[in-house]
Amino acid sequence: MLDQTGPLNSLGFAKAPEDTRVVVAMSGGVDSSVVAAELKAQGYDVVGVTLQLYDHGAALAKKGACCAGIDIHDARRVAEEMGFPHYVLDYENVFRDAVIDEFADSYLGGATPVPCIRCNERVKFKDLLETAKDLDADCMATGHYIQRLVGSHGPELHSAADANRDQSYFLFSTTPEQLAYLRFPLGHLPSKDDTRALAAKYGLSVADKPDSQDICFVPDGDYASVIRKLRPEAAAPGDIVDVDGRVLAQHEGVINYTIGQRRGLGIGGLADPLYVVKLDADARQVIVGPKEMLATRIVPVKEVNWLGDAPFDSQPEWHVAVKVRSTRPPTDAIIRPLSATEATVELVAAEAGVSPGQACVFYDRDSSRIFGGGWIHKG
Repeated sequence: MLDQTGPLNSLGFAKAPEDTRVVVAMSGGVDSSVVAAELKAQGYDVVGVTLQLYDHGAALAKKGACCAGIDIHDARRVAEEMGFPHYVLDYENVFRDAVIDEFADSYLGGATPVPCIRCNERVKFKDLLETAKDLDADCMATGHYIQRLVGSHGPELHSAADANRDQSYFLFSTTPEQLAYLRFPLGHLPSKDDTRALAAKYGLSVADKPDSQDICFVPDGDYASVIRKLRPEAAAPGDIVDVDGRVLAQHEGVINYTIGQRRGLGIGGLADPLYVVKLDADARQVIVGPKEMLATRIVPVKEVNWLGDAPFDSQPEWHVAVKVRSTRPPTDAIIRPLSATEATVELVAAEAGVSPGQACVFYDRDSSRIFGGGWIHKG
């Protein structure tokens, strides 16, 4: 518990900012740079830490993604401009083992993985957070657009004020213990323009730097080429078949397809369009069917991280809203726990393109609070 004998500073500690050490996870982008600059300007004892996550030689030429070589340089420049220490930690092996390998294996298993969530869960909010504690920091701050609010039962996770920037889908696996230590200083800002205005105010060299778009280790969004290098067998040709097993065409590797895909199947002359409804990597088959086969109402989830006040399995069902893809709005659903970490989610209205490997994130229907989430699996 915090010492409540005096007024709290902006990070929630009952001591002066200069006596409060905060490690800022710096990707080299404008968001985390502004967090570091703002906290330094407020008088906090700021330490910047940047993770080198993959091959530095290849990363130097890669722009537009976090933790690449040019971004490490940008983070260091911001630290120099604002006058606080900055460290670069080599997490290449950890990142490969915890994120990249699973990404490739998930695709081979016919799933559609979300490596950014695993990176937050297994690297940034695990190993980096422990490093922050080793540096005797009172907390760790990031540039994520999400809010941490203190409720009657302790810290709560809430959506960002700017719905267009909200990153709650990618942070659902943040545990209560991690949430107690983390801070998200940008979550309350109305828009990204406010962030860039702060960057300009502090004269940061990254003030006009474009936002990162791609997964950091996937150049130009070309998943297939990355997996082809990691798992050459994934490019093995096979059959495109209908739901009855009839061969309709050939493909050049299941990694080139995703659930819900319609274009580029090489199947012509049909009255109704066909969509990818399933991927069977073991049989090297792409299974296609009519659009209605993509509609899903029952979603099995595992590895549930629950952020509600009562235990997850303390009642038979929870009425919430859920997101089954980062780009979808929350939709009404009923969660029925099977254990403390597994559940069946029933969508009130069927959703198309629900895919194993994606996250199912739980939202309060009546507020901005996030109740955690789980990973969609095949059941």
